[in-house]
Amino acid sequence: MRWIESPVDTESERRLERELGVSPLVAHLLVQRAITEPAAAHAFLNPSLSQLHPPELMAGMREAVDRLRRAIDQREKILIYGDYDVDGTMAVVVLLTALRMLGAEVEAHIPHRLTEGYGMRAPVVEEAAARGFRVVISVDTGIREHAVLARARELGVDCIVTDHHLPGEDLPPACAILNPRRADCRYPEKGLAGVGVAFKLAQGLLGERLTGRLLESFLKLVAIGTIADVGPLLGENRVIARFGLAALRQPAQSGLASLIELAGLAGREITAGDVAFRIAPRLNAAGRMEDARDVINLFTLQDAARTREIAERLDGLNRERQRVEDEILRAIVADLERMSDLAGLYTLVLHGEGWHRGVIGIVAQRVVERYHRPALVVGMDNGMGVGSGRSIRGFHLLDALTRVGDLFERFGGHAAAAGFTIAREKIPPLVRRFEEHARKVLQPSDLEPVLRVEAAVDLTEIDWPLYQGIMQLAPFGMGNPTPVLSVRAVPLAAPPRVLKEKHLKLRVGNSARPLDALGWGFAARARELQAGQRVDVAFALEQNNYQDLASLQMVIKDLAIN
Repeated sequence: MRWIESPVDTESERRLERELGVSPLVAHLLVQRAITEPAAAHAFLNPSLSQLHPPELMAGMREAVDRLRRAIDQREKILIYGDYDVDGTMAVVVLLTALRMLGAEVEAHIPHRLTEGYGMRAPVVEEAAARGFRVVISVDTGIREHAVLARARELGVDCIVTDHHLPGEDLPPACAILNPRRADCRYPEKGLAGVGVAFKLAQGLLGERLTGRLLESFLKLVAIGTIADVGPLLGENRVIARFGLAALRQPAQSGLASLIELAGLAGREITAGDVAFRIAPRLNAAGRMEDARDVINLFTLQDAARTREIAERLDGLNRERQRVEDEILRAIVADLERMSDLAGLYTLVLHGEGWHRGVIGIVAQRVVERYHRPALVVGMDNGMGVGSGRSIRGFHLLDALTRVGDLFERFGGHAAAAGFTIAREKIPPLVRRFEEHARKVLQPSDLEPVLRVEAAVDLTEIDWPLYQGIMQLAPFGMGNPTPVLSVRAVPLAAPPRVLKEKHLKLRVGNSARPLDALGWGFAARARELQAGQRVDVAFALEQNNYQDLASLQMVIKDLAIN
């Protein structure tokens, strides 16, 4: 990678040191995040529940709350129309819980990824109307479902849309639309995930009842969904994540407790990274491989034995998901490595017969990480393909798909990720036109992976106070990345080790005070290294817990032989 060293704003950093009493490194990291004013820095370092915005600031909130309260008073049946990813299922659980607390007659419909696909379907609304449902609440979907919502209106069903995806030019016909990205919405936090919008509706419904332990219980769910959906951990999302993660240390609900135990996190302080890489994949496995209804049952059933059984099934499904994902990725890599013109391509459009559509989004992300190009991965079945795309910085994926939108049966998404369905015969023009658009908006330098290094440190400076200073900025994620530090010309204290044929483990520094450095997926670099060599290492610093002992270790982002 090409390392980019962060600039220094000495004046702003010294002001933060002086007025907040923080260390020079913390002041530097705050300024790197464009937090230069002491008041803003204090609020960032000290999130509080008072920073949650009043729900009534969101456009459509009064209409939504009034309609649901009327439905509860009149015993009208309410259907929550969800989505199968973690953001969607957590949003369903949030609203099911809130509405049941208020005595509502409420059920949920979770689409099946393989048979229904993403988004709302008219037959589901028609069946709901026939069964006597008078209100439908969409979560994490609905903002572009004009035809389905129009059909619901014809059937006398009132629809409340809660969504966070980018609206089209016109809003769909609904009795209330909650989406902070509406052009006419003055809600301050535009980066809420779908579960965050659902939570604001729950907050509006429950009012002053939503405090203390009950609020913590909701924030656990909202934090899981927000982190899983890669929502920016800034502003209100930062408050949600900070308090939600803290509440996960003591999971009262049996299903969540079982899931945390199976993820190897019981009794530990759970980080955003733990949610993203251990908890969320197990929850996502249900919707990817089978039926996301299991996730709803995991969080809402009271039978501990039943929820334990569900958690174990999710754990097994996640292992199967990993196997299928690796199989598809190996086939893709083998094909790409045989291509003579790979280096000259700006985009990658990959398709295969029978590729499991439940994992193609993860595969697309891994392709982007490996080749640093916008990638579309399409699973074909009987002449139709279901595709998922991931992007790189500077390339708005939804805009790109909109430019070729005539090729799709359906499509949607946002700047970084999108999904679509497409007929087999449309794949060749998609390959050509997607590449043509990318060449208009990207430069060759955009395809070169870069690593932003925020601070250079000496190996002797790496200690617990330095780590604790960094952790003042947690939780880390989108919008607030884990700080990447660098050390230069440090000696390898021992020969490199390869773990599980994939990962690299180094001991850096002198023999008196060596430090472990772990490189996930860096096994191929082992052949270049030997004890005594000096290397430059870009790394994140983390706490490693092993047999009740805590130590610091470097997580390698890149390394170069000095």
